[in-house]
Amino acid sequence: MILEIEHIWVFMLILPLLSFLYASVGHGGASGYLALMSLFSFPHLVMKPTALLLNIFVAGISFYYYYKEGYFNKKLFLYFALASIPMSFLGGTLDIDATLYQNILAILLIFAVLKMLNVFGKESTKIKEIKIWQGIIVGSAIGFFSGLIGIGGGIILSPIILLFHWGKMKEAAAVSALFIWVNSVAGLSGQISSGVSVSSESFLMVIIALIGGIFGAYFGSKIINNHILKYVLAFVLILASVKLFFI
Repeated sequence: MILEIEHIWVFMLILPLLSFLYASVGHGGASGYLALMSLFSFPHLVMKPTALLLNIFVAGISFYYYYKEGYFNKKLFLYFALASIPMSFLGGTLDIDATLYQNILAILLIFAVLKMLNVFGKESTKIKEIKIWQGIIVGSAIGFFSGLIGIGGGIILSPIILLFHWGKMKEAAAVSALFIWVNSVAGLSGQISSGVSVSSESFLMVIIALIGGIFGAYFGSKIINNHILKYVLAFVLILASVKLFFI
């Protein structure tokens, strides 16, 4: 079904560029994949499980490289993951109206654009200690919407970490990468338990996305990010958001 979509070859060319950029900042890329699938008019039932499946592989690779460089804060991750995993599973079991789904996704894409353009969530030299109740509240809220919409939640978590000065940029990237991975596994498990199936063609997309993800995670954990690609991605996300709201 996926391979029959019009201009699918263009989609496959853009996909590794998205995974490269997202992996470079410790993200799995679900918001970008959903935006791209929306632009190419993928079926609603295909978008959520496919985005989460791609997230699992790309975020896993991203975490591996950031962990190797010593940026992972185990305590910070556990505070968020404690509540996010069951809430992501719960969100994954739910199916919402297609129009409502599109509107929520469009809002999250705007959030992603603001993050990409560094409108909020800038790095601070003064780091504050996170309290467990703060991690539980933030983690549960992000986890639920992650499973419901089909994202890992890193595009929301990483700016929150920076906004409240709970960690530095690369530390936030490492925590977000594993946070995305566990939420994506939980969300996809919730969807499968409710009868949603993953298309076998989605695994071809995984292979293609991994090409960009491996390079992105490697360079992102060692070298500064490519700002030009950020603006290109922001433009794609804006187009998708407009399409979801008005088309």
